[in-house]
Amino acid sequence: MALDVDISQRHLSFIESGRSAPSRQTLTGIVQSLDVPLRERNVIFLAAGFAPVYSEAPWNATEMQGITRALDRMLRQHDPFPAIVMDRYWNVLASNDSSPRFFGSFIDMAARTGPRNMLHLIFDPAGMRPFVVDWETVARSLIQRVYREAVGRVLDENTQALLDELFAYPGVDASWRLHGSVGSDPNLPMIPMGFNKDGKVLSYFSMVTSVGAPQSVAAQELRIESMFPADEETEVFHEKWMSA
Repeated sequence: MALDVDISQRHLSFIESGRSAPSRQTLTGIVQSLDVPLRERNVIFLAAGFAPVYSEAPWNATEMQGITRALDRMLRQHDPFPAIVMDRYWNVLASNDSSPRFFGSFIDMAARTGPRNMLHLIFDPAGMRPFVVDWETVARSLIQRVYREAVGRVLDENTQALLDELFAYPGVDASWRLHGSVGSDPNLPMIPMGFNKDGKVLSYFSMVTSVGAPQSVAAQELRIESMFPADEETEVFHEKWMSA
């Protein structure tokens, strides 16, 4: 780290122990070297007596228009398959037309009040859980994704609270916190998510899109979850189903 920040190891040690206060330039080098998420960088700068560097404007602020237009375009073009824009805590910010039609064909989405969260939707016995094939494998893979996809691998207070809420659901095992093999078919390139629909098993997988070079907190924390059919049978059935 001292080499990355271009300071001596002795100086870095003094900063760690509190014997020396870092300059703004040195602090910038340290957080960049550690790949600290932008939101947490602002907290660090404030703690050190400096003004925050990165904008914390909401995802739909005027300064985000270029990104939100790109999001709208990606959502529209992904129809008839579901696509959802989420924040770092899996809260739904926007979706394409197919998403509420897809999930609404299983459960009454209007009955789910408050901000919609994709993880709660899958884990809740009153949500999508009864329709998910091999739910335990899917749920365990999602728990591990929370750890793996946390911005900067940082489990902040809200992420930890989300995990605690998920583990409070019945049938969720504490051992799922371990990052071992999920136990799906090793011949598949991904872990599919299957749904029981009208006696058929529809199999999907997801791809995640994020902003490549974010310079604001919202831009770094946004991601699009796009669902794709995992087999030809699902693709044919899904397109007929959505066009009906």
